[in-house]
Amino acid sequence: MKDPKSALNSGRVVSIRGSVVDILFEQNLPPIHSLLRTGDNLQIVIEVQAQRDAHCVQGIALTPTQGLARGMLVEDTGGPLLAPVGKNIRSRMFDVFGNTIDNESPLENVQWRSVNSPPPPLSRRSTQSEIFETGIKVIDVLMPLERGGKAGLFGGAGVGKTVLLTEMIHNMIGHHEGVSIFCGIGERSREGEELYREMKAVGVLPNMVMVFGQMNEPPGSRFRVGHVALTMAEYFRDDEHRDVLLLIDNIFRFIQAGSEISGLLGQMPSRLGYQPTMGTELSSLEERIANTDTGAITSIQAVYVPADDFTDPAAVHTFSHLSASIVLSRKRASEGLYPAIDPLESNSRMATPGIVGERHYALAQEVRRTLAQYTELKDIIAMLGLEQLSPDDRNLVARARRLERFLTQPFFTTEQFTSNKGKLVSLKDSLDGCERILRDEFRDYPESALYMIGSINEAKIQAVPDNNSASNTKPGTRLKATSGTSASVASEDG
Repeated sequence: MKDPKSALNSGRVVSIRGSVVDILFEQNLPPIHSLLRTGDNLQIVIEVQAQRDAHCVQGIALTPTQGLARGMLVEDTGGPLLAPVGKNIRSRMFDVFGNTIDNESPLENVQWRSVNSPPPPLSRRSTQSEIFETGIKVIDVLMPLERGGKAGLFGGAGVGKTVLLTEMIHNMIGHHEGVSIFCGIGERSREGEELYREMKAVGVLPNMVMVFGQMNEPPGSRFRVGHVALTMAEYFRDDEHRDVLLLIDNIFRFIQAGSEISGLLGQMPSRLGYQPTMGTELSSLEERIANTDTGAITSIQAVYVPADDFTDPAAVHTFSHLSASIVLSRKRASEGLYPAIDPLESNSRMATPGIVGERHYALAQEVRRTLAQYTELKDIIAMLGLEQLSPDDRNLVARARRLERFLTQPFFTTEQFTSNKGKLVSLKDSLDGCERILRDEFRDYPESALYMIGSINEAKIQAVPDNNSASNTKPGTRLKATSGTSASVASEDG
């Protein structure tokens, strides 16, 4: 919004280097984070990043700089970047400037707030730990999410981060009486359009806000769009006292945009070419996501991991802020075990007896132990065959393979691709299923009966007992192949 005082403070462009613009002000020097406008119709927006001397500021353009020339007049708007807040922003789609991009009616009756708010003080933060149920079996059992916490979805390209985020939106809004905010940072335009259409089709758009800074936009725009979404989330938490589900796709693109800005400003790069201020920039965003006395912002963030390398500084810095880490595995995706979550690499701070209860904790530990022992036995099976294992180990392998298949789940958001009806599974049903598999109740059922089902009782409907299952195999026989998984996994005995 243009300030009436802007005409009193104007400067001129003295240098342009891509998105970096140096501007000379003869009188008042604008503070850092001030918004400046220039161009023929004031359509070029610049945010002040540094004050170079008593009369010159350096800024980053939040819009393309085509047509910008030295000597052009620049107007100081008199304030920082603002975001719209209010009841009427629900069901709408915005860009980084708060403009609606959904071709609907103009926005009315909203307030405008600065996107540069400080995090809530420690005195206002809640210290209670509550579980946030998602309806996805493998997450609720092994890596429960925290209400008001931050969870990360880690994975390389094409392993299902966006699909998992979309499924969580669908599952949450049904039994989550709050507001969902989706923030797309540096993602594809196609994904934003598809998400808007899907959310509209399933009827959850009235309690949802979408904010997008697409990958074709300048780095300044991609860097600021996360702060815009957080400002909207803070309004619903602090003013309307509602719980907020904030989904960010993708937090790595935020770090990447900061790296681009740092390079454009000529700062000395840090490890692997990242910006030296990466930790500070990430903290300024993450620390605002908090559980307070008025409500909670629960955040689920997709994190692209470059080349699947979890020692990359972007992944390491993001890990430190999270209460739960959900690691997606390319190997499991290739085996058809969707969601492709690695149960051994993923973890949650909530998975303690004092928070989830003794039974849940003991079951989760037993599931992890069984899957870990199966992973250790895979090399022996590949080299010598299943028949070389002891009867106890063969039983453990059968149990682990049935657990792996039970922890798969058909998603509502992939129904059109798989023709499998989506399933929402309660925590009670998920725990019961794991417990009954660990007790060998399903040892006589084929593994395929447990693949892509909801509650464990569906296995009895899908299949009749198989007397030649792996748990009863004599030496020399092979594990039965499972429909929907790769042949290499189905015959791991070599």
